Amino acid sequence: MITHRELLEWCGFCQQDECVNSARWPFPPKLKIPCGPSLCRALVALVGVWVSGPIQAADDLTVYEPKLTNSYFAKFNPRKAPVPGRLLLQEGDRLAIVGDSITEQKMYSRIVETYLTVCVPQFKITVRQFGWGGEKADGFLKRMTNDCLRFQPTVATLCYGMNDHLYRPFDMMNGALYGSNYTAIVKAFKAVDARVVVGSPGCVSKVPQWKRPDLFTRDELNVSLCAFRDIDIGIATQEGCRFADVFWPMLKAGYEGQTRFQTTNETYMIAGKDGVHPGWAGHLVMAWSFLRAMGLDGEIGLVTVDLGAQKAEATAGHEIEGVANGEVTLTSSRYPFCATGETNRDDSIRSGMALVPFNQELNRFRLVVKNATATNYSVTWGETIKTYPAAELLAGVNLAADFASNPFSEAFTQVGEAVAAKQAYETTQIKNIFHGAEGRKDMEAAVQRTEAERALLVAAIRAAFVPVKHVIRIQAAE
Repeated sequence: MITHRELLEWCGFCQQDECVNSARWPFPPKLKIPCGPSLCRALVALVGVWVSGPIQAADDLTVYEPKLTNSYFAKFNPRKAPVPGRLLLQEGDRLAIVGDSITEQKMYSRIVETYLTVCVPQFKITVRQFGWGGEKADGFLKRMTNDCLRFQPTVATLCYGMNDHLYRPFDMMNGALYGSNYTAIVKAFKAVDARVVVGSPGCVSKVPQWKRPDLFTRDELNVSLCAFRDIDIGIATQEGCRFADVFWPMLKAGYEGQTRFQTTNETYMIAGKDGVHPGWAGHLVMAWSFLRAMGLDGEIGLVTVDLGAQKAEATAGHEIEGVANGEVTLTSSRYPFCATGETNRDDSIRSGMALVPFNQELNRFRLVVKNATATNYSVTWGETIKTYPAAELLAGVNLAADFASNPFSEAFTQVGEAVAAKQAYETTQIKNIFHGAEGRKDMEAAVQRTEAERALLVAAIRAAFVPVKHVIRIQAAE
């Protein structure tokens, strides 16, 4: 482990080649920064965040994430992320989704809330999003008591670092400031007994237009964001919180998306066309990172059909209504996550599903067919027909992955739209009313009035989430 003394020694000669070339130098290679009392204080501030977490001897290769062999990833050395762990959520939890303009896009937050509403309804989780464009960690720290803690969250997901890294190469003092502010947010949530998922920033697809492109390169910004990610691992480790790795999966997914899907006429940018604000594919990657950090097992349902006996059974949330001639009729009060769209476009949720194992890890609605005598079978679900070998059906197929359009799609869309309307109002409630003239005049009255309006939108989500009756038809294929 790196000690306080070693950090202070580095502070004293960090411009010397024997320091920055050392195998135990923990920061980006050849990072030469001026020394002085302020930097010493910054390094000491970082000790509490980092020493117990990601900074270890650089010759211990087990502390790093495995990298693709492609040279593009050679410059990145992300520390090994903690495993998600057991289920974090409890019945009746109140989830606060907190972050900057990427959160205020209300896209990954919408995916997360919709998933929690329809895929795991047994937890009865309620959600609020608190995204604020342009915000850094210190900005939320200043407003969190008034805007967020008054609603008594029991779980919070945090996603800062993009604006905090200042769209420039990493420097220790800025990292120290970020680490201090982010840690203070975590501690404030823990003080009210809220469980916290510390999210890292994502990556950038290009230098954003509000920065001169000739000052720094995209890779320099991403190396900086990778360092901020490592700070976040240290905070999560020190504070005993969960960690959602947004940066590394998004960087890898972006590279794979470009390799597989980009054409001369259409660029593929996982972090969005402006370089920072992702489309739906990038937000799916973010939602996957946060949901898996919550320890969800992804088991949406299992339907087992015995063709020989013409019987079927299903797991909780799915009730068998009847079986006849290979047709199974069910009523489900638990949905798979539904998404259509092109797999080769960065504005498609389905594309994000092709780049991370969302369906495999979080969205398994499986069909198992026993005592099948034919070699192949066609499975009809809604308007779509798929053909499977009998052996594959016996092992189990994931209908949620294979049937983009299915009997749940319409109801799922209605719930998603109701979630979007509620989250849009939450932005208005916080930014325009709480921080507007009405809130300045009488905050408590503003809260009471807007909560009554928001309650109607919450009720609309509940009204949209209805049981779905559907049929799975299994027939021998010629």
